[in-house]
Amino acid sequence: MQNAWREGNRFTLLPEASCFLPAMFEAVNAARHYVLVELYLMESGRLADQVIDVLSNAVQRGVCVCLLLDGYGSMKLTNGDRQRLEQSGVQLRFFNPIGFHSLALNLSRDHRKIVVIDGEQAFTGGFGAVDEFLNAWYEIALRIDGPVVTDWEQLFRRLWNSRLTRAGKEGANAGSLPERREPQAHPNGMPGRAMSARGYRYQAIRHSLHDRVNRAETRLWLCTPYFVPTFALRRRLVRAARRGIDVRLLLPGAKHDHPGVRFAGQRFYQSLLKAGVRIFEFQPTFIHAKFVLADEWVSIGSCNFDHWNLHWNLEANQEAIDPQLAADVRQLFERNFAASQEVDAAAWAERPWGQRAREWVYGLMDGIIMRLK
Repeated sequence: MQNAWREGNRFTLLPEASCFLPAMFEAVNAARHYVLVELYLMESGRLADQVIDVLSNAVQRGVCVCLLLDGYGSMKLTNGDRQRLEQSGVQLRFFNPIGFHSLALNLSRDHRKIVVIDGEQAFTGGFGAVDEFLNAWYEIALRIDGPVVTDWEQLFRRLWNSRLTRAGKEGANAGSLPERREPQAHPNGMPGRAMSARGYRYQAIRHSLHDRVNRAETRLWLCTPYFVPTFALRRRLVRAARRGIDVRLLLPGAKHDHPGVRFAGQRFYQSLLKAGVRIFEFQPTFIHAKFVLADEWVSIGSCNFDHWNLHWNLEANQEAIDPQLAADVRQLFERNFAASQEVDAAAWAERPWGQRAREWVYGLMDGIIMRLK
């Protein structure tokens, strides 16, 4: 879905869990009316315990708390933790639980990350409530204040009431949503819009990225953890590099939660490098963040910009045209480039046959999987 641009917003970049987790917990603790949370990943552990505690405490203060989890991404959340949530008064629902229906329906997942506080403030990014986000995975988030929060809340409300969303086993607390509150515009605020994708028929995020790649004047930097781009995106990146745009990719290195995906994506390195695209592989940890900088345009959210996400998943990104946010994102990229190993085009062209074989095998598997479309 492509929402209209809204003026009067403030955007705050929150790099790393040490920044965004305290900020989100503080916002929930300050909530007076309602808290809406939508996540793909939540599994029992230290971070899930913290989330359950902060949400339960909000309910005890009289705040309405609604938690929407993906039916597959929450499979490792124990029954005990689910009961803790519901017994504390948290309204709990699950999107598209795995069942004995069509394969295509099971593959459709809610990959969005949305937190809305009192209709006035929202957070998005690539985060989840799993312990890897505490120290093992590099992630970022964005805090949003202003009129565009309305669109993030609308995304949540529509899915909460979707026919594919089910209440938890207790079901007693999964009632109606609270009355909506309208955010206020900020003086001298910046324009922004919430963008969403819902399977191959609704790919506003993809179309917007393509448009920005085509229109970039100086810089196009993209970070994604699962780099298996569509042909259309690869072609645009190559064209941008050839017309002199500074095109860079920030991708995971050997520390990857799905190494096969990395190998499948590496089969595209040579053609991109040949065109002048610079590729950096992040070394310290697995980088799970998804963000793009094109001149002063920024996109941050859940979308990995790979063909799997774009075909099957519900995704949502915040777009903004904000010079200060763009400067912050540029500095973030530069810090991460410095912590990365740049892929040398000449060395890559001479890579060993073992590496080429892995690319071919996982590329073949990727092609087979995508034929499930």
